[in-house]
Amino acid sequence: MVRMDYWLYLMLLPGLLYFLVFKYIPMWGVLLAFKDYQPFSGFWGSPWVGFKHFERFFTDPSFWILFRNTFIIAFYNLVFFFPLPIIVALMLNEIKNETFKRLAQTFIYVPHFFSWVVISGITYIMLTTEGGIVNQVIEFFGGEKINFLLSENWFRTIITSQAIWKETGWGTIIFLAALAGVDPSLYEAARMDGANRFKQLLHITLPAIRSTIVILLILRLGNFLHLGFEQIYLMLNGMNRDVGEIFDTYIYTNGIQRGLFSYTTAVGLFNSLVGLVLIVISNKLAKKFGEEGVY
Repeated sequence: MVRMDYWLYLMLLPGLLYFLVFKYIPMWGVLLAFKDYQPFSGFWGSPWVGFKHFERFFTDPSFWILFRNTFIIAFYNLVFFFPLPIIVALMLNEIKNETFKRLAQTFIYVPHFFSWVVISGITYIMLTTEGGIVNQVIEFFGGEKINFLLSENWFRTIITSQAIWKETGWGTIIFLAALAGVDPSLYEAARMDGANRFKQLLHITLPAIRSTIVILLILRLGNFLHLGFEQIYLMLNGMNRDVGEIFDTYIYTNGIQRGLFSYTTAVGLFNSLVGLVLIVISNKLAKKFGEEGVY
């Protein structure tokens, strides 16, 4: 069997090496959460402290602020961002002109390749009160300037909008691939039975990609509290920190800048455990409702 599929196994090798080197070997570092790490004593020379760092984190007044901020932004992403690649993929699938379809796909893929630094720069240029395009439009229609970048009320909306603009197009790739696998004869049979486009979408297209949607939703829930450090950190400032500080930025500022390696490892481990619990629960629910799940 191995000899027959020799090239397939060889192609699998880089992926396995990637996960081994960058995902599995570093996992021993979570032990740092149970030690009081001292750089001069080294990893094994530092004393074990049990759950001291977890107790400190859970009793810290900032815990619930971080949890609230992270949960709300993650909820916004789940509700407003997750469905959009599905909707856009369905719309692209309905375009019959191949040239226009490819141009549209290319146009919406491009933002994915921008770094968060570029995205944040564009956001600043558009929303600043000093000549920003959005505020110029507001003034043109007789309104007053809005200081979006320093406003707590607009922070989460801006963060969610950035994620939607950057990643919606890229997220359609998997759904377009799933749509390409739908048997065309099903549409032909539906048309002969008098089904219009909406009924074809409802009874053929959506059921065909339902398992893909469920799997991606489970994976999304696994990263529910992992919002990414870079985007939020670039948009944070002294005026919006109360609603914008999340676990990832808290880990960076306390772990890297203040050198609290053990404490922030405990915070990161808690974050990952929440993701693991959400994956297990959502996977069980998916199987209960007849879906395959991720394992």
